[in-house]
This record gives sequence, structure tokens and C-alpha cells, in this order.
Amino acid sequence: MFEDFEQDALFTPDQLLENRGRVAIFIDGSNLFYAALQLGIEIDYTKLLHCLTGGSRLLRAFFYTGVDRSNEKQQGFLLWMRRNGYRVIAKDLVQLPDGSKKANLDVEIAVDLMSLVGSYDTAVVVSGDGDLAYAADAVSYRGARIEVVSLRSMTSDSLINVSDRYVDLDSIKEEIQKQPRPNSAYRNVNPMPIFSQEKST
Repeated sequence: MFEDFEQDALFTPDQLLENRGRVAIFIDGSNLFYAALQLGIEIDYTKLLHCLTGGSRLLRAFFYTGVDRSNEKQQGFLLWMRRNGYRVIAKDLVQLPDGSKKANLDVEIAVDLMSLVGSYDTAVVVSGDGDLAYAADAVSYRGARIEVVSLRSMTSDSLINVSDRYVDLDSIKEEIQKQPRPNSAYRNVNPMPIFSQEKST
């Protein structure tokens, strides 16, 4: 009985995407970076925005990240992000006793998810952090649809369980990765310096 139930989908993937309405995107920069590292790809953030929006009306795309104010490469990357469709929410990195640096932005993501309810119809949460599950569930009870995008091995079951749709980054990596440009003098800004000393949550 349960085996049959698991195989019977109520809606096709296309039907699930039909009525997304206004979309707001919330990206945990550190979580995404480490997921990309595990996949062995470098993210093309223009392609990522296009893929996550999926033809729907974009309200806003938020990118949350820890920052080192003295890192010029990182500042250049964040400036590029601001000028190319992202609202950057930055927080200074804090040095931990073991020498690593970290900036936890779960609270900022949760607050923005909650405060913007009513302005968006679908929230796309690019994170696997289970700490966001409570806020995501609360938002869904206010009538918003929740989509979670993250690498499965880095995604909490509690976050998947409160989502209306889950997308494994592994399944869309071809659509969002930068293509290598051999023999080219031009190089895109590499966000690597942002997370070089930051631990994933």
C-alpha cells in the first residue's frame, strides 16, 4: 500500500511550476559555495538567477554572505552582484578560537522570509540549513509556497519536509555552472575569497 502511494505523484513537475506568482529568492552564500565545491563547479550567478526565477516574475533576489572588508577581490565580487540583480546582505566575519572565520546569517534570512510575506507568492530558499525550517513552515502557513534548492547531502530533512518543492543542486549543475574559457584573457570575478576561511554551517 505505502509503496504504491510513494510512486503516485499528484502533480507533474510542470504543473508544480505553473502558479509560482511573484518569486523571492533567498541565497545562503556560504551554503551555496560549499555545495558548489562538493559538486566541483563554479557558479555562474547570472545563470543561477535565470534558473531560479524560471520565467516567473522576480520580486527580489537576496544574497547573504559574511565579508572581510579588507578583501578587495571579495568587495569587487559583491559590487558585481549588486549591479547584476542581487540584493546583498553582508555581515562581518567573526574569528573563532580555532582560527576559522564565520558569519551566521540564519536570523537575517528568517527575518526577511517573514517580513516580506504578502509581497511574494513563492520563496526560493537556496540553503540546506535546518535552522530555517521553522521560518519556512511559518511562511507556508501564511499562504506562501516554499521551494528549497540545495545539495542533498548538505540539506536537512526538516527543511525539505516543510517545502512544497525540493531541487537538488546536482540536478541543475549543468544549467548554473560557469563554462571554462581556455585561452581567454578575460576572467569572471571569482567569489572564492569570500569563503576561503569561512566554515559552512
